[in-house]
Amino acid sequence: MPVRLALAALLASIALGGTACGTGGVAKGGSAQSGKALFTAKCASCHTLGAAGASGKVGPNLDEAFAAMRGSGRSTHFEESTIKQVVADQVKYPAQRDEGVNMPANLVKGSEVDDVAAYVASVAGTQSSLAAAASGGTTQSTNGKTIFTSSCASCHTLAAAGTHGTVGPNLDQLKPAFARVKRQVINGGAIMPAFKGKLTGAQITAVAKYVAAHAGKK
Repeated sequence: MPVRLALAALLASIALGGTACGTGGVAKGGSAQSGKALFTAKCASCHTLGAAGASGKVGPNLDEAFAAMRGSGRSTHFEESTIKQVVADQVKYPAQRDEGVNMPANLVKGSEVDDVAAYVASVAGTQSSLAAAASGGTTQSTNGKTIFTSSCASCHTLAAAGTHGTVGPNLDQLKPAFARVKRQVINGGAIMPAFKGKLTGAQITAVAKYVAAHAGKK
C-alpha cells in the first residue's frame, strides 16, 4: 500500500475512534523545539523533512505523506493533533515493511516521543517545509560535525558526535579511513543513499575528514 494511502487509513481510524487505538496513550504536550533537536539527531538521515533540512531516502518522505493529510478541502483535512498522534504511534510501534530496512522501535522514549511528534506535526507537509525540501533540504554548513549530525546521525553511532544510530555500521568500531568514508558518502551503498549532488564537494570532504578523525574516539 502506498505511504499516503496507508497513512490516510491510519489517520481515519484515529480520527473516528477518538483514541490512541490501543497504542499506549494519547500524545499530549511536547516541546517542538526539543523535538527538532531529537529529530535531527535520530531521524533526519532516514526521512525527508524540509523544515529540518533533512533529505533522507531510507524511510517515507514526511512532507509528501503529511501534505496529503493536511489537504485544503474539508474531506482531506486533519487537525494537527491527529497528525501528532500518528507520528507518536509510528515512533512507538513502527510499521514493518516487507522489503528494505525497518525503522527500529524506541528511537526515542517517554516524553521525547511527544517532543518529536509535536515538532513533526507542526511542520511536516506545510508549504514552507515542502518548499525547503524542493530546494534541496540539506544543510549549507561546511562544518564536518554539523553535516554529520544533520545527514548521518540517525543511522550511525559516533561517540564524538553523540549519536547512536543502528541502521548503518557503528563508525567507532569500524574506524574507517578518510578515503573510504569519502567514497561511501559520494556513492552510497546497500541502504545508504549517495550524497553526490546533495552535498557539495567541500561538504563531502569535510564530513569525511570529521568521521575519519573522530571515529573510535570520545
